[in-house]
Amino acid sequence: MSSENQPNVKQTRSKSSSMSLRCLTEAAILVALAQVLSYVKLMELPNGGSLTPAMFPLILFAVRWGWKSGLLAGFAFGLLQLIFDGAYAWGWQSMLLDYLVAFTPLGLAGIFKGKKWGIFAGTVLGCACRFVVHYISGVTIYKILAPTELLGMTFTSPSFYSLVYNGSYMLPNTILALVIAGLLYKPLYRFIMGQDLTK
Repeated sequence: MSSENQPNVKQTRSKSSSMSLRCLTEAAILVALAQVLSYVKLMELPNGGSLTPAMFPLILFAVRWGWKSGLLAGFAFGLLQLIFDGAYAWGWQSMLLDYLVAFTPLGLAGIFKGKKWGIFAGTVLGCACRFVVHYISGVTIYKILAPTELLGMTFTSPSFYSLVYNGSYMLPNTILALVIAGLLYKPLYRFIMGQDLTK
């Protein structure tokens, strides 16, 4: 390698190292913010599940850095929830699905990285994937609770109960995240689009 190319290689490595450090730093900050916001419970259901603003920081991180980094951030948040949020679970299977697996797919919002409306499409996709995991948990694990009463109704079908129960907090969570994204879209446009990362 010529001496002329060596400075360019060093600059590239330095920039790559700097971006990796920034990604980790932002991940730590936004996952911590999500954990704090998870304690702001606007609604809480008896068998787990609540309405909080916690998902937005995770989705924002994923849209900025992409789905791979987003999945790791979602997993880290799920781990924090399992440890610090007094996990409501029926055995290790429930802990795995409702925490570690359920929050990880929020990172799939990163598929829309760099897209003009990516924060909104990513929110819908991430929340939908999280709902699917909770739904599967409800059908396969929480079926032991059937028949179950909810909202003045008695459910004998685990699949229908899981649909109604998990939908009753995931739909409001999705709407809340979309509202937050809408309110912050213009003020944080450069940040959401990751334009500050290209310099």
